[in-house]
Amino acid sequence: MTFDQIPIGTAVFLDANSLVYHFTNDPKYGVASTRLVHQIEQGALSGFTSTDVLADVAHRLMTLEAMAVNGWPYAGIAARLRKHHPSISKLTIFQQAITSLPQLNIQVIPITQPLLEAATRASQQFELLTGDALVVAVMQAHGLTHLASNDADFDRVPGLTRYEPI
Repeated sequence: MTFDQIPIGTAVFLDANSLVYHFTNDPKYGVASTRLVHQIEQGALSGFTSTDVLADVAHRLMTLEAMAVNGWPYAGIAARLRKHHPSISKLTIFQQAITSLPQLNIQVIPITQPLLEAATRASQQFELLTGDALVVAVMQAHGLTHLASNDADFDRVPGLTRYEPI
């Protein structure tokens, strides 16, 4: 199912890739992701994400901008940023994206110790990496069943409906 098939009035959790596609205007998925964000902003959908997802988004946007500004390859980007740390102060897109979320009407769910514990169980139960398991734990704890994500690993979780940006 696609982002455009999310029923009006639905509460949807946004995974990191959906937000990265929106903020970078990704050539393949940016238009669909921006349409989704606009539906949330206008109140047609209720949008949710979590602090760990936002940390992933910020990191990815930082590395993408550093690659674009400095002409660096993807391989070893984090190590390169550590070595050339003064360049971090010149990067702005990641900060602008994170601070724009309240205006986009996306509610941010904080991560707690009980959610981390639930994520470890979800990781084993659904054979997910920790970040994805944390998304599942947050969604389950808040009664959310609709997910905007391009990550097919979530399809292993019963009761979760994943929409992709095609």
